[in-house]
Amino acid sequence: MLKTSAPILASAFIVVVAGVSAFSQPPVYSAPLEITHSRPYVMVMVNGKGPFRFVIDTGTGGQAFVTSELVDQLGLPAAGVIHLNDPSGQGGRKVPLVRIESLEVAGVQFKGVKAAVHDFDFGDGSCQGLLGFVLFRNYLLTLDYPKRQMILAQGNLAPDEGRSVLPFRMPDGIPIVSVAIDGKAIDAQLDSGGAGLSVPQELTSRLKFSSNSASLGNAQSLSTRFMVRGATLAADVRVGSYTFKRPFIEINPAFPIANFGSVPMQNFALTFDQRNLLVRFEAEQRVLHLSATPDAIRLLNAPPAQPHDSTLVPVG
Repeated sequence: MLKTSAPILASAFIVVVAGVSAFSQPPVYSAPLEITHSRPYVMVMVNGKGPFRFVIDTGTGGQAFVTSELVDQLGLPAAGVIHLNDPSGQGGRKVPLVRIESLEVAGVQFKGVKAAVHDFDFGDGSCQGLLGFVLFRNYLLTLDYPKRQMILAQGNLAPDEGRSVLPFRMPDGIPIVSVAIDGKAIDAQLDSGGAGLSVPQELTSRLKFSSNSASLGNAQSLSTRFMVRGATLAADVRVGSYTFKRPFIEINPAFPIANFGSVPMQNFALTFDQRNLLVRFEAEQRVLHLSATPDAIRLLNAPPAQPHDSTLVPVG
């Protein structure tokens, strides 16, 4: 009896351990990231059809956006209207909402997604939609730029005294962290749909530059038209324990808050934990460099053939 019971107990023990191990490792879902002109794109299935090319924009607080062409192609049903705005606070506009029964990315299905209808012209090729930050509120979202991967997982980030894991707030569904510019704490949006590292024009009087500012081009948002300038700082920018040495920054006259865009994000794998309001920055080097934003004028300007929208408020 003793000899026969021992293997049974051992086998049971192995099964239990294997079961614990399996349940202690929650599933991890991943998909390739396509980085075009610094912006991250991923392939998405909509109502079982596709795949379609969507940009991931942590600087957008809604769940999703889709183009009017995709709405017509898939016959997406109306679900009301929504008022879109930008940080300038200069008005905005109302656009239709549609309902997506199933939106799948990286093998994860999101049910009953409400998407705003808005057409895109990033100049980065075909784009049928946008995935907003709050869509991922129940997951750890990782945008791993160096490895070109998007990862969705369960779990929680743990604070590390501000070395790599930073707290953020999201009053409008957009993550805002504190960065240090020349030792001064500045709020900045983490915006994968944005361009470089930009600061409000009103802040420039408190900063020192090693070069004169130069025009980068005319930009427009949902509500405003404005000129963007750029210059090289004579000081460093710190994000947690990472340092950008005397980076090139954009100067924005329209928005009251700094923006940490897709170009500086290229250095990192960023993991967002919306439930605990934490974000982790991971890079191979602690000292980083940020030169002039690539293709800044092309990215910021409206296409030459497109007339200015007369409803936009000129700023600056």
